[in-house]
Amino acid sequence: MIRVENVSKSFGSFKALDGLTLKAGEGTVLGLLGPNGSGKTTTVKILTTLLAPDSGDARVAGHSVLAAPDLVRRNLGLSGQYAAVDEKLTAFENLHMVGRLYGMNRRTASARASELLENFRLTDVATKRSGTFSGGMRRRLDLAGAIVARPKVVVLDEPTTGLDPRGRLDTWDVVSRLVADGTTVLLTTQYLEEADRLADNIAVINHGRVIAEGTAAELKQNAGTERIGVVMRHAADLPAAAAVLHAAAGPDVRPELDPQNLGVSIAAPQGHRTLVRILTELDAQALPVEEASLRRPTLDDVFLRLTGHATADSVTDAETEGVAA
Repeated sequence: MIRVENVSKSFGSFKALDGLTLKAGEGTVLGLLGPNGSGKTTTVKILTTLLAPDSGDARVAGHSVLAAPDLVRRNLGLSGQYAAVDEKLTAFENLHMVGRLYGMNRRTASARASELLENFRLTDVATKRSGTFSGGMRRRLDLAGAIVARPKVVVLDEPTTGLDPRGRLDTWDVVSRLVADGTTVLLTTQYLEEADRLADNIAVINHGRVIAEGTAAELKQNAGTERIGVVMRHAADLPAAAAVLHAAAGPDVRPELDPQNLGVSIAAPQGHRTLVRILTELDAQALPVEEASLRRPTLDDVFLRLTGHATADSVTDAETEGVAA
């Protein structure tokens, strides 16, 4: 349902996309991860026909963004980083207006608006102006607007940015229901927990190229070994504790100190066996431990290993591409 084939796009001397290739099957969620400035926003703009690629092609529901942009738009819904609702209109009026813009008659648009208000738990505020809504309610209304015409593909560009935890959970529930109904979703996000929970497959991009792809489990498996962490009771014990961890994990593995939190951590190829050895030795040396943990790799570890920095580093896509354009 989504296919991006060797797409490149430059803004002056800045190359936003460099031979990008992606695909997503029907009724699945493709998570698109990347540091700020990696090309996520450019990808969204090309898929939604707001930008044309310099080379390559992208297809939505089998239609080329170059050869058949009108058909792409008929099969596509978009929810951007900021809820695109008219604050002066009620929730019902917002959805009714979108239906009319898609060519529905008044009766059909009204019926579809009422259906979506019920599905998105907005019936109680159907007649209230959307300018009075909370962030989570506005996001749900925006998502409802994106699927008024029952598109086969929905692009969600950082849909939970700025939402509180409840709003994020509500949005995740909406996305899950969309996919259950057969909709294909492209999800760009900087919340790795979000990709972990929603995405069937994940593509990590950097400098306009895919640098890793697979399921969340596959990416985590490739991120490396488990890590052991201990929090000591006394700061003076940190050097001795680090030596214990180093000896248990092996000469090629270096411990990482966190003096502020009295912590020491280390990669642990043998997982729980290494942890047992460490705790036994710390006890033998009378080095009191406040806390110990064995942690499997997370998507944060994957992201950091692949890109060299966290998701919030550097400038945003919008800033980078706006300047370049």
